[in-house]
Amino acid sequence: MNEEVRALEPVKLWNYFADLNAVPRPSKKEERVIEFIYNFGLGLGLETIKDEIGNVIIKKPATKGMENKIPIVLQSHLDMVHQKNTETKFDFDKQGIEMLVDDDWVKAKGTTLGADNGIGVASIMSILASNTIKHPALEALFTIDEETGMTGALGLNPGMLHGKIMLNLDTEEDNELTIGCAGGVDVTATGSYNYEGFPKGSKAFKIHLKGLTGGHSGMDIHKGRANANKLMNRILISASEQFGLRVCNVDGGSLRNAIPREAIAEVIIQEDQTAALTSFIEKQDLIIKSEYQTTDPNLRLSYEVIETTSKVLSLDFQNKILRSIYACQNGIYRMSPDIPGLVQTSNNIARVLIANGNYSIQCLTRSSVDSEKMDLAYSLKSALELSGAKVSFTGGYPGWTPNPAANIVKIMADLYKKKFKEKPLVNACHAGLECGIIGAHYHDMEMISFGPNIHGAHSPDEKVQISSVNKFWGFLLDTLKAIPSLN
Repeated sequence: MNEEVRALEPVKLWNYFADLNAVPRPSKKEERVIEFIYNFGLGLGLETIKDEIGNVIIKKPATKGMENKIPIVLQSHLDMVHQKNTETKFDFDKQGIEMLVDDDWVKAKGTTLGADNGIGVASIMSILASNTIKHPALEALFTIDEETGMTGALGLNPGMLHGKIMLNLDTEEDNELTIGCAGGVDVTATGSYNYEGFPKGSKAFKIHLKGLTGGHSGMDIHKGRANANKLMNRILISASEQFGLRVCNVDGGSLRNAIPREAIAEVIIQEDQTAALTSFIEKQDLIIKSEYQTTDPNLRLSYEVIETTSKVLSLDFQNKILRSIYACQNGIYRMSPDIPGLVQTSNNIARVLIANGNYSIQCLTRSSVDSEKMDLAYSLKSALELSGAKVSFTGGYPGWTPNPAANIVKIMADLYKKKFKEKPLVNACHAGLECGIIGAHYHDMEMISFGPNIHGAHSPDEKVQISSVNKFWGFLLDTLKAIPSLN
């Protein structure tokens, strides 16, 4: 299956991507991929550094005739988001990604693909290994843990890099030049609760909500896709008010940076209300399918009768937690008044886990305006504290302020127009990129981000366009040759 990918052009790039995807590389478990890229640099005979965080820097001198060009940094992150479909049997800690070619796209078999940011990593590897590609002196910076906190970029020591221009290869539309991004903060509510045994004459059900589209909680947040945690909460609170439904446990979503695609709840109902509940679920299935038929065509709400030993939440806590989640902002909070079409501030209710007397609600709040980011975070804190939760803010990172006047922006915009006979979109994005963090240590470094078409990032629908990788690769090589001289 992966051999089909290895035969694609450019062959070196796709082979390095396949090599990389054979190495398990979840965020915060990057030991194997750090060793992989570190040994890659050493194997080329290049100066290779691994810092105390786990970031790897590989330095390569300029090719002949390029010695007087401005030195550059090529940057991508090593980790990938691990998501799979429920029915897919796959162990991310032990297995390499199983890839396939579908017309003009490379996909994975029921899991995330890792094109985010594996194509960027593979591109840099191809340049480092080449004896024919012309380039200035370069430093290849491979960071860790971009997807769940950007701790690699945050832990990068000042003075490690000497390049004056950084090319970040982590944008997911090939007609865009990204020059700014949102910052973020993790909002986490935790607590414990009282529970009690089943009321007499009750029956247990498991409610399934699955098949949602999901996606990247920054880049896809404006698309109006359903959030499994919000929908499940809506169903539970309505059923509890109409039929006296009692909640045993809830398990929804997975990663902060992924719009949740699935949620499961175990509940009980009095025997004489079972027909009413099942009819309600069937009607809700039709209602939410109608609401989300465009964005989430495969959405499905179902139920099954179960035997369970779980106890139910106390009625007081059930009312508090369901209402607290209902009150939390999800999705777009504010659009940018300055940049048309840009989401300025948003929140993703990414993970809800209520079980065995403890609960956790995890959100990722993003904004290109730090004060507004924290205003929304405190709004979430206020709502969640109503359930008695302890709310913390962690993993905060700054946004990247656009600098449209940077020389590299003009160079690449002009080059793009000349090469592809159209203007690129020079913009900011609502995703988190490491440029703002790295730029805080390197104030004089010009930065820009670009990449090939990657759709469905952070979901098992992730795919990368083969023709777009070719386009991106040629543009990258031409950019290296267009870097100006030092004087």
